[in-house]
Amino acid sequence: MAALTIATGTGNWFSALALGVTLLKCLLIPTYHSTDFEVHRNWLAITHSLPISQWYYEATSEWTLDYPPFFAWFEYILSHVAKYFDQEMLNVHNLNYSSSRTLLFQRFSVIFMDVLFVYAVRECCKCIDGKKVGKELTEKPKFILSVLLLWNFGLLIVDHIHFQYNGFLFGLMLLSIARLFQKRHMEGAFLFAVLLHFKHIYLYVAPAYGVYLLRSYCFTANKPDGSIRWKSFSFVRVISLGLVVFLVSALSLGPFLALNQLPQVFSRLFPFKRGLCHAYWAPNFWALYNALDKVLSVIGPRGFLRCLTLCALSSFMFGWHVHEKAILLAILPMSLLSVGKAGDASIFLILTTTGHYSLFPLLFTAPELPIKILLMLLFTIYSISSLKTLFRKEKPLFNWMETFYLLGLGPLEVCCEFVFPFTSWKVKYPFIPLLLTSVYCAVGITYAWFKLYVSVLIDSAIGKTKKQ
Repeated sequence: MAALTIATGTGNWFSALALGVTLLKCLLIPTYHSTDFEVHRNWLAITHSLPISQWYYEATSEWTLDYPPFFAWFEYILSHVAKYFDQEMLNVHNLNYSSSRTLLFQRFSVIFMDVLFVYAVRECCKCIDGKKVGKELTEKPKFILSVLLLWNFGLLIVDHIHFQYNGFLFGLMLLSIARLFQKRHMEGAFLFAVLLHFKHIYLYVAPAYGVYLLRSYCFTANKPDGSIRWKSFSFVRVISLGLVVFLVSALSLGPFLALNQLPQVFSRLFPFKRGLCHAYWAPNFWALYNALDKVLSVIGPRGFLRCLTLCALSSFMFGWHVHEKAILLAILPMSLLSVGKAGDASIFLILTTTGHYSLFPLLFTAPELPIKILLMLLFTIYSISSLKTLFRKEKPLFNWMETFYLLGLGPLEVCCEFVFPFTSWKVKYPFIPLLLTSVYCAVGITYAWFKLYVSVLIDSAIGKTKKQ
């Protein structure tokens, strides 16, 4: 982490924040881990011990390889380090294998890969508008954003307790966003294309990228009123973007095309035979994908970021077989918006508090109960207090109804964790805590989605009025 220190400006405090959260991640190493731990161990074994032609066919374990090829190659590279820790973890037939060395290797591999996330956060901080600069360090938007991202509660429990590799994947996404803010469009497009071939869930936000790049890169000039100058359309830039996507896709899928295995790969990536819901407690609705009817109004990077967040949140709300952890895909980019405008800060706080609480059922073992409660309380209290301070000259971030709803999470937690286990319903209706959490959080997430959608429509209308 010391390598991330920069000589001037934000270097010292940013490095301290990064080092602090890294130490916390190390402290979480002995905690509970989910079946995803076995999933990734199995993928290490598959990619290490089998030829590429069998990667997407191997089915000894129920946890078959169902991520895009770049992630498979990532596991392959990790496996060549893993063999120096414990060779037995790389045996495909060692189902549910777990040793102390395997645990240390997999935990530290996640922590190490988070270096990319830390770098991406720093790059995003460079893009933040510095108009609202407080006298104290803790009141500066860049400091607040750094804490909201580096110490994000959801990412901590999903990656470093539950176990996944979301950190470096979100690092790729945030870095691509930063490059678009910096008008380095080709780099941003390249990074996002690479990200798609690591984890295809990011297809949810691909429409926002496509429209923004078309509007801001392929059209090279605007009229005085801000509308598109159609004659400025550059075919060369469109072709260059297409070439980037094609080359990345060819590198990823080419070997499987040569093996005539693309249908098998896609059947793993898009398993439509699975049910409608990934988990009955995931706080979402189901409907057709919907989000971009106003995305053509995107002009600046901030507008792109709002539409990206809307895409992510809409896909979570209306997606097929939605994973509960997918709420992070909306929370993290919303963090960037939260330090810019009071209205966005309000939406962020409702979304992040509700979304993070919806992840509580992932950690259902007793030793992790105080950890998840403490970490969420600390993150939530900091988020609310820091953003209230940042926007103290504007109207309150919450109205009475929003305040009442968020405070209701406390009694809900008491009911689910401390009251229900001692009732006679625990045996007959064990799903009730999950159901209550799902329904209650669905209300908050739906409200945040609706509020964000309305704000995008209003800002679009105001923008058009000003131009006229």
